Amino acid sequence: MSTETPLIGNLHAAPAENPLSGARIGVVTFPGTLDDRDAARAVRLGGGTAVPLWHADESLQGVDAVVLPGGFSYGDYLRAGAIARFAPMMNKIIDAATAPSAARLPVLGICNGFQVLTESHLLPGSMVKNEHLKFLCKDQVLQVENTDTAWTSQFTADELIAVPLKNQDGQYLADPATLEALEAEGRVVFRYVGENPNGSRNGIAGITNETGNVVGLMPHPEHAVEAGYGPDDATGMRSGTDGLTIFTSVIASLAGGAQ
Repeated sequence: MSTETPLIGNLHAAPAENPLSGARIGVVTFPGTLDDRDAARAVRLGGGTAVPLWHADESLQGVDAVVLPGGFSYGDYLRAGAIARFAPMMNKIIDAATAPSAARLPVLGICNGFQVLTESHLLPGSMVKNEHLKFLCKDQVLQVENTDTAWTSQFTADELIAVPLKNQDGQYLADPATLEALEAEGRVVFRYVGENPNGSRNGIAGITNETGNVVGLMPHPEHAVEAGYGPDDATGMRSGTDGLTIFTSVIASLAGGAQ
């Protein structure tokens, strides 16, 4: 009798009977996007249905939320995210994210997606070259400082999480008045713990808009959703799955009508 050893990823598939699996999360692909498949898998592991969205299309296909994944959209020409901001799909996302509150679309921008959100003015500030002018790739500890957003509702206040960080344009900048407002209004969602890896002002790793439906962060939670592929943690090598909570949070928020 032969036995088949399952792949590590198959051991951690999303539950088949998840009652929240009807949530449809769009994942946008631009020319140069790298992490759209990773983001789609994170959505599925979180209990949702991943819906591919092409940058040149003009229909959101009825999705309940959107992820702008990492990569180098349009080769990062001009500035990272500067061209992607004008894609037809982004025009639809901007309209949906700023709609009346009852219908406001939750949007998550990861790395290059965060850059696109700042270029779109859905989030304030901008992203520039890392202070040390080098590409960076490492596991990074973050503190979760805002658990009231659509994407962080299942974290606990000040929870420490570890997710991969990989970027060359990861330094978050904003003028003093904007930084003061972000801090005073509790809109810093994630902050770097330990060293500041790219020179971001106030150690900011991620922020939200005033209504909490749009969140951008530079680290990559979609790379910390499966044991065997994430950062090292107390349970073992590459066992960290802290990023998965971002995806389960938005699905739970949608199910509860939080946004």
